[in-house]
Amino acid sequence: MFCFLNYRSSPVSLLLLISIFGLSRSHHFEPRYRFHICSAPSNITTNSNLGSDLIGILGSLSEASSDSFYNRTFNGMYGLVLCRGDISNDYCHSCVSTASRDVRDRCPLRVNATIWYDECMLRYSDKNFLGTVEISPRFLMGDSGNQTSPDDSNIDGSALLSQMASEASVLPMMYKANKLHGTGYGLVQCTRDLNSSACCKCLMALLEEIGQVYKGRVGWRILSPSCSITYEKYLFYSLSASPQGDSNLIIFLFRLLNSSTSYNFILNQAGLSAKVIAVIIISTVAAVAFLASLLYCLLLSKKRRQHPEMDTGEQVLLQNLGDAKSAELMKQDLHSRDGDNDEEMHYFSFITLQAATNNFADANRLGEGGFGPVFKGKLMNGEEIAVKRLSVKSSQGHDEFKNEVMVIMKLQHKNLVKLLGCCLEGEEKLLVYEYMANTSLDALLFDPVKCKQLDWLKRNNIINGVAKGILYLHEDSRLKIVHRDLKASNVLLDDEMNAKISDFGTARIFGGKQVEASTNRVVGTFGYMAPEYAMEGVFSVKSDVYSFGILMLEVISGRKNSGFFKVDNAQSLLSQAWQLWKEGREEEMVDPNLVGDCSLSEALRWIQIGLLCVQEDPNIRPTMSMVVLMLGSKSIPLPQPSKPPFFPIGFPASAGQSSTTLLGTGYLSTQSSTTASI
Repeated sequence: MFCFLNYRSSPVSLLLLISIFGLSRSHHFEPRYRFHICSAPSNITTNSNLGSDLIGILGSLSEASSDSFYNRTFNGMYGLVLCRGDISNDYCHSCVSTASRDVRDRCPLRVNATIWYDECMLRYSDKNFLGTVEISPRFLMGDSGNQTSPDDSNIDGSALLSQMASEASVLPMMYKANKLHGTGYGLVQCTRDLNSSACCKCLMALLEEIGQVYKGRVGWRILSPSCSITYEKYLFYSLSASPQGDSNLIIFLFRLLNSSTSYNFILNQAGLSAKVIAVIIISTVAAVAFLASLLYCLLLSKKRRQHPEMDTGEQVLLQNLGDAKSAELMKQDLHSRDGDNDEEMHYFSFITLQAATNNFADANRLGEGGFGPVFKGKLMNGEEIAVKRLSVKSSQGHDEFKNEVMVIMKLQHKNLVKLLGCCLEGEEKLLVYEYMANTSLDALLFDPVKCKQLDWLKRNNIINGVAKGILYLHEDSRLKIVHRDLKASNVLLDDEMNAKISDFGTARIFGGKQVEASTNRVVGTFGYMAPEYAMEGVFSVKSDVYSFGILMLEVISGRKNSGFFKVDNAQSLLSQAWQLWKEGREEEMVDPNLVGDCSLSEALRWIQIGLLCVQEDPNIRPTMSMVVLMLGSKSIPLPQPSKPPFFPIGFPASAGQSSTTLLGTGYLSTQSSTTASI
């Protein structure tokens, strides 16, 4: 560069150099959209106070700033913008302006939203997130190509990226970009409302998740609200030391040109007037700007052909969910928030779950349900998970998937299985649950060897846990929910044998004063269905009480309700229990493995509570709050139960028989043969 400046015989070349440095980036700038996420639709309008606050915070965020990062507050709304550390202030402001317009269209009147571009990120919320590390929700995208040498130990530059993350966390801009010694180019960045340790924690968490997911890929990126990492084989960022690097060089050259020595030299040697020089500058600028724009378009077109995945955008998460309208509604629903659980839904990429389950290997298969298989998996952080993968061929999977996510997102109780997140990618629909080490209750209870693990104390703890979980669904959560498929295989057991109710694919939410509902599509499992539901399609909270009663009788006896019992000509466990109760021989119902382990009076009390729950008339069955009370107190007198219903062999007929393959896991859904809608 300095050799060129000393080459004084060509003043026009000097002017050309100035034009190239000052205006080579004068082409039209269009930020590249990547992804957005926002809360569920709310009841606010543009005329409401909250609507005005949204307009205010977005207007404040879109204001020009001399910094690549800034945050704003406006009447209880919080927002920030972050531009990539290598772009100029003009480009930053252009990207933020585009983002503030786009987010209004993509997330109209939502109380929180985040939108990502290659060049910037904009975020706002009605809750104060400033200074807090948040890596969820996050967006992962990888190149579809593979390396030629996947066994290369440095193929993904993970060690170098870790070093960059540590260095970036202590830099003023919390940004670093570098070439990774032949493996590619990396860029790491944090929002600067974080401190150094929080930034490092955020970046390391992303690196840990990405470690094996994209191993062998030629490029990938992971974006989160607090930090982001990008790795590509090509140079995707500016090599400028700072966003103002070009401007400083231009100032230097113009100062040089305007110094008396240089200026007089150029005029004297070239014999040019100031007007002629101005014309030369303007002409040169125009020509260089045109050539630079043309070159940029050609390079961009080539890059897009080489990296087609860069244009996928939001469809990585949502595709093939039906028509565009239903897909948008699904996305809005899954981003809803609830007073019982303020955590937003976590989205896993399909490739993350592939890696966690060893590509859904048969060795990791936990079972097969009516809507697809369930697999055991292990995330990069060591957390074990259960992945329910809905079958693409399932005709009812979409509705049950949406229903299960919508219901369980709103629930939080120690006796309900925890939904960790979901995956919506192409035709794939997957639910990710916490893994239960002891699988399901039926896998132990009905096994002649494993049942011995369930002593009286454990069975008592399990039944009380299930009762409290159902009580929460019926009365204690914000919603009134009828499970509709309570059974032994849908009771999961953790490593301490604590019970957790699972499978909410068939659950129904009731209105505040709603008592019952009816359907001509009966779903559930025969043997646990209340008679009014199985035969008439009428269900209520008392339907779950009936199922709980059947479950109690199974736990105390160690036998299934379904099947033929030859004892005293009984056709089912329920009919046998009633017959023995009438004859005063109810102690014969108790599992031999429990003899001597519990008091007979307590066991007989259980049988009586179970029979009270399965009475034919739903109106005289106890509520779950009364059941919990009866289980917890030995002093409360119990009424005499009335005769339970007995179904004929071969039932059900026309109501819509449901079935499921039970392989020892309660993550599975049942599937009705009837396809009529509610």
